[in-house]
Amino acid sequence: MNPYTYQLYTSATQLPEQWNRLAVDTVFLSGAYLEVLEKSAPTNMTCHFIGLFDGETLIGIALSQFLDLNQLESFGERDQCVKTYIRNFMFRNFASHVLFVGNNMLTGQHAFAFAKNCNTSMALEALTLASNALKTIFKSKGKKIHIVTYKDFIPEEVNLFKKIGFDDFYEFNTQPNMVFGVQSNWNTEQDYIDALTKKYRDQYKRARKKALGIEKRKMHLDDIIAHESVIYNLYFHVAKNAPFNTFFLAKNHFSTFKRIFDHDFLFYGYFLDDKMIGFNTMIKNGKSLDTYFLGYDDSIQREKMLYLNMLYDMIAYAIKKGYEEVIFSRTALEIKSSVGAKPVKTVGLIKHESGILNRYMSTIFPYLEPEMVWQERNPFQ
Repeated sequence: MNPYTYQLYTSATQLPEQWNRLAVDTVFLSGAYLEVLEKSAPTNMTCHFIGLFDGETLIGIALSQFLDLNQLESFGERDQCVKTYIRNFMFRNFASHVLFVGNNMLTGQHAFAFAKNCNTSMALEALTLASNALKTIFKSKGKKIHIVTYKDFIPEEVNLFKKIGFDDFYEFNTQPNMVFGVQSNWNTEQDYIDALTKKYRDQYKRARKKALGIEKRKMHLDDIIAHESVIYNLYFHVAKNAPFNTFFLAKNHFSTFKRIFDHDFLFYGYFLDDKMIGFNTMIKNGKSLDTYFLGYDDSIQREKMLYLNMLYDMIAYAIKKGYEEVIFSRTALEIKSSVGAKPVKTVGLIKHESGILNRYMSTIFPYLEPEMVWQERNPFQ
């Protein structure tokens, strides 16, 4: 019999005192980040925080997110085709209630963290029991779960699930996590530029020339609050024009993040003629710098190559501050590749609660998450 038990929490104020001791490898399981989710999660998202115990000792922490896709007006407006229509129809009718063990707002393994001395298989079994309990809770509220997903893992980590009987889950991989490695001999942005081939040095110079006249400002909490409506409009423009979206951020998300994280949450605004035309955000996460959400005025973005300039700015910041890597996450794979980011394969596990539909998940899944065709670049000498 498994001696490990679980406890579900809905507020960061309920977390055990030892919680952050297990969140040392990722800020995205820390009490502070979970407070951000509690106070500013997307309106169609419900979060639960899971503690795993061996007796009275906390040996594991995890995050679950329930998404009600029926609350979304749109899954994204960029791609209008028959395949998109089929995907949207399937989500609305057969997959609108999704339970994630992990973070659907991020890329990477931010699902759980276990104590080093715990039995991993038993901890995962306890986590599965917690997931089943959440399905019961949502069903009692009239929200029967259609799909359960565990995400995002490196391929080797998935074997841990297979050991405890996840045979009825379909293993999937979608877009990779784009990770930029900062070379140890780079001390300045110029060192990075010098490492590029002529083609990509020319791309850098062209982008920087296009951005002349744009002012970049480091924004503090008062600045973010003062520009909150503009910020949200810039974000929402980018989000709704993405090929696929399962949530939209709350309007107060960025100000909440800044209020709780302070200096560890970086917010940079881009201004032209004193008008805000874009922004990007970054999160300090140990030796990694995680890029977060951004927004821009698309008409100006194209003319000024604003998105590419943001990527260069984030790389420059990481080099200057001594970070080992920049996590660029999914989407815009080719342009991220063109600045030097490399794809890291991530794997997830998905199961439909209908046995009949789950049997055909390998056929259904490509409609739920269309494959992205792209060409990897190599900008370095």
